[in-house]
Parts: sequence; structure tokens; C-alpha cells
Amino acid sequence: MKIMLDPGHGGNDPGAVGNGLQEKTLNLTIARHIRDMLNSEYQGVEVRMTRDSDVFVGLSQRAALANQWGANYFMSIHINAGGGTGFESFIYNTRPASSVRAQDLIHPQIVQAMGVTDRGKKSANFAVLRETNMPSILTENLFIDRAADAERLKNATFLRTIARGHVNGLERAFNLQRRGSGGGNLYRVVVDGTQVGAFSEHQNILNAIEQRIGSASNILAQKV
Repeated sequence: MKIMLDPGHGGNDPGAVGNGLQEKTLNLTIARHIRDMLNSEYQGVEVRMTRDSDVFVGLSQRAALANQWGANYFMSIHINAGGGTGFESFIYNTRPASSVRAQDLIHPQIVQAMGVTDRGKKSANFAVLRETNMPSILTENLFIDRAADAERLKNATFLRTIARGHVNGLERAFNLQRRGSGGGNLYRVVVDGTQVGAFSEHQNILNAIEQRIGSASNILAQKV
């Protein structure tokens, strides 16, 4: 399972600012936590990031990095601004079925972990969602210009909690297998050209196929 993490903004583009915080820094911190959790806790997962330092990367370049690598999923991390509070997520406005399915599973896990207001599952014509070839999501985690939200975003433990919610969502959406949860051969399940998970247990493979067989025209279970 190849997951591309996209910490929004960077370099000369700070993103939203407020209460002594810059969005670009928070995005990178959260994305690094997600990467480290996935790498240390799960098997059969590869993780890359569109940036791993304070550099500017254009929107089309971010999408191109994911496309060229052949990522199975693209997750862009952001902090909101402009009034309000809580968490919301976006997929591309044509609402591809694979992105809808993943958003339906990932979004509530993040809300639950953060314990914040749920602003809803939404769609938008954002470039990184429009130009990526794989299912994708963009998350907006609290509001940097709201004092109470900013206080939480200044807390290192809370940033790890945000990351944990994203990881929990990815595990649920793609049936990621924790290290030491079975071993042996690893099989990837591909539905209509999109990998939906990697499994070492035969029953987990069958469960994944059963969940999707009604809406799929082509299913493949292939040894990794």
C-alpha cells in the first residue's frame, strides 16, 4: 500500500497564520507523525511525503510526485482559518467512488480521535485532489485564527493525536495490517484498479472482497 502524505504549503508560502502559529509548520509536524506511525506500526505499507522540510512545492508538482510514484492514496494535511472551529475533509467535487468510500471511513476516525466539532465531509475543486490519479483526501484540522483552537495546536501531544486519527482512518479504510498480526505471505487486494488493502490472513482477504464485490467489476488478490 503506497501512501503519499502532502503537508500543505511550505517555504515562502506559510499558509494560514494566527496566534503565533504558521500552518506550514503544523502541517509538516502532523504529516511526519503520520508517516512515523505507519512505518513503525504497520506491515505492507510504503509512505512518501511531497515535502519533508520547509520548502515550497507547487500544487501540480505535489500531484505529479504522487502520480509518478504510483501512489495508491493521497492525503493532504492542512489547518483551517477564517472563522469557526472543528474538523472537515474534502474530496474532489466529482466524488469518485473510491474517494467517497475512503472519506466515509477516514473522516469519522479523525473526528473521534480529536474530539472536536464535525464540520462535515465535503468536496471541492482543489488542485491536489483534481490532478492526482488515485483516490485522495484533504483534511482541515481546527482553525489557526481561533484562540482556543490555536492553544490546542500548540500542544505537541495534541498534534500526535491528530496524526493518530489519520492513521486510524487509513487502517480502517484500507485494512492495514499491524506488524506481528499474522506474518507469512502478504497479499494485496485490488478492486477496479485501486488497491484497497494488504493482508496476510486469508479470512481478511475474503472479508475485503465480500465488502466490495457488489459494486466492483474486477477484483484481484495478488501475492506481494
